[in-house]
Amino acid sequence: MQKIFSMPQCDQIHRRMFLSDIGMGFTGVALGSLLQRDGVVRGSEGNTGRNQSHGTPKAKQVIWIFLSGGYSQMETFDPKPALNKYSEMTYDETPYDNPIKDPLYQERSRAIVFVDREHSRIFPMQVGFKKAGQSGIEVSDWWPHVSTCVDEMSFVRSMYTTDNDHNAEFQMHHGRHHLDPSEPVIGSWIHYGLGAANENLPAFVFLGKYKDTRVRWNFNANYLGPEHAGVELSLDPENPLPFAKRPKNVLKQEQFNQFRYINQLNRLAAVEYPQDEQIRARIKSYELAFRMQIAAPEALDMSSESEETEQLYGIDSDVTAVYGRRLLAARRLAERGVRYTLVYLSDYGEWDSHRELKKNHARSCERVDKPIAGLLKDLKRRGMMDDTVVVCCTEFGRTPGLEGGDVAKHTGRDHHPHGFTIWMAGAGVKKGFVHGRTDELGFHAVEDPHYVTDLHATVLHLLGIDSRKLNVPGRKRLDVDYGSIIHDILT
Repeated sequence: MQKIFSMPQCDQIHRRMFLSDIGMGFTGVALGSLLQRDGVVRGSEGNTGRNQSHGTPKAKQVIWIFLSGGYSQMETFDPKPALNKYSEMTYDETPYDNPIKDPLYQERSRAIVFVDREHSRIFPMQVGFKKAGQSGIEVSDWWPHVSTCVDEMSFVRSMYTTDNDHNAEFQMHHGRHHLDPSEPVIGSWIHYGLGAANENLPAFVFLGKYKDTRVRWNFNANYLGPEHAGVELSLDPENPLPFAKRPKNVLKQEQFNQFRYINQLNRLAAVEYPQDEQIRARIKSYELAFRMQIAAPEALDMSSESEETEQLYGIDSDVTAVYGRRLLAARRLAERGVRYTLVYLSDYGEWDSHRELKKNHARSCERVDKPIAGLLKDLKRRGMMDDTVVVCCTEFGRTPGLEGGDVAKHTGRDHHPHGFTIWMAGAGVKKGFVHGRTDELGFHAVEDPHYVTDLHATVLHLLGIDSRKLNVPGRKRLDVDYGSIIHDILT
């Protein structure tokens, strides 16, 4: 019998534990870039694969900024003076049609949590707005740094989702309502379609911290398999990959032998089950994990960045340092070929201001305003706006009406999927542009309304991917899953 390995005793890695966790996060480091090299990954009609676009790409990578909890459209990027004019009135007391009686109200809402979310007594805007840049786009006073970048941005003021609870957060990433079967998230589709540009780094990375483990759904590949899931990285350059960290008492060669040993076991299993793509994913995962021990720490080591750059991102301030580091790390990953970086620029539900919206939104805006502006300015001066797309979004907006109904006692807004604002900037995106409109009270998206998969289709298009050609044999996708490109915001 052939001897398949020769190595010292290794009890540092428990094979069964690792394999049981392979699909749950980084321990799903089985990445499509490497699998594609083996011919495993494919799109419909055989024309999706590593570096095989469906069209001419305008962008190479995406930085997707997510603000969890639902920021208010009328306190950020969609001013509604009518709220001030008709403050404390009911919708029926205004000259406008009652938006709750509009058929769109039922059409665009599928409730999971059945609570009263009508809140018909109007709540005035809690902050002022000013025109900014040469484009004159109005931005709230809570965004003094971002307002200096509006001439680089396209705003879509007519987004909607259909979930009135925070499951809309996951709808923003995989396009399906929580009551429906899940689809892969946008980052996984990008990985599936293009693979990785850097064999030593993942194609899809998640940056952020969370207490609610449901956040992992945001980087879940679902039926595409763990090889296309997002890899969760820590910003600690000494330990970016806790799973793969080499213990101090283990030599580099010893760890290499450990990975090799488990790989050999998996290869034996692959002989018996040659069509099992998860086994093939496991094999490549160990190869990548070993190489990432060098590449990932270098990518996340910010010690080489200048003091001026750190100040640009707000890393020199306790208020903005945490989020500034995440966005600086996102830029460094994009520079090194990471296709899609999802940056959680908030705690889970941080923007969920049912009470004290003015205080809470002002605080949250201060935390992210300078880091976001710093990222855009840094990308521009490095020439990276020519091949990078930046997306900033939330899962839904907030109600025009006051939650609770009594202005004297209540000070917040409820969840609102019917109309809200996102923005994009970078490669292939119009500069200083506003698309779409909500009604006078900021309730419904009434002009050029866009469901979340339209945003997905637009991002994929910029990368040279046709969303309608992303299919997996045996998996039926709905027409809404593909979305429609928002051509109006593209150059």
